[in-house]
Amino acid sequence: MDMRLFPTKGNLIIAKNTLALCRQGYELLDKKRNILVREMMGLVEKARKIQDQILETFREAYHALQLANVTMGISVIEQIGYAVPEENGVRIREQSVMGVEIPTVSMEETELQPRYGFRMTNSTLDAARQKFEKVKYLVAELAEIENAVYRLATNIRRTQKRTNALKNIMIPRYEEATKQIANVLEEKEREEFSRLKVIKEIKRGD
Repeated sequence: MDMRLFPTKGNLIIAKNTLALCRQGYELLDKKRNILVREMMGLVEKARKIQDQILETFREAYHALQLANVTMGISVIEQIGYAVPEENGVRIREQSVMGVEIPTVSMEETELQPRYGFRMTNSTLDAARQKFEKVKYLVAELAEIENAVYRLATNIRRTQKRTNALKNIMIPRYEEATKQIANVLEEKEREEFSRLKVIKEIKRGD
C-alpha cells in the first residue's frame, strides 16, 4: 500500500481529507504564483523605462558638465564638487505583497540650493546639477524596483517548487492511496457479502 495506510474506513477518510487539502493548497499556491509573476513583470517593464530615463538624463547631465568644464575650467568645477554634501536622506521601509516583504526606498525632497557663488559660475553648471539631482532620485527608485523584482523572483521559484511538489508528488500519491484503500474495502465488502450469502444458504439447507 502507498503511504503505508492500512485499508480501513478511517484511513480512507484521512486519505480523502489530505487529498482535498493538497488540491486546495495547489490552487492557492498557483494563484499566488500567477499574481507574483504579474507583479514582477509589471516591475520589470517599469525598471526598463526608468533605466532609459537614467541613461538619457546622465547623457544630458554629462553634456552640461562638459560645457561647464570648458567655460569655467575643470579645476573650478572640481572645487565646487567638494562642496556638495553627501546624501543622507535615504529611508528604507518594507511592505508586504502576497507575503513577500519588499523594501521601499524614499528620499527627502529638499529644495535645490546652490553651494557655490554666481560670480565664477554660469547656467551650464546649474543645468548639470539639476540633471544629476534627478538621476539620484531615479537611481533610488530603480534600486527599489530591482530589489523587489529579485525578491519576487526568489519567492516565485520557491512557490513553484511547492506547487510542483503538490501537483506531481503529493496529489498523485494520495489519489493512488485513496483508490487502493477504496478498492480493498470494496473487495472486503464483496467477500463479506459472499460469506454471509453462503451462511444463509447453509442455514436454509438445515
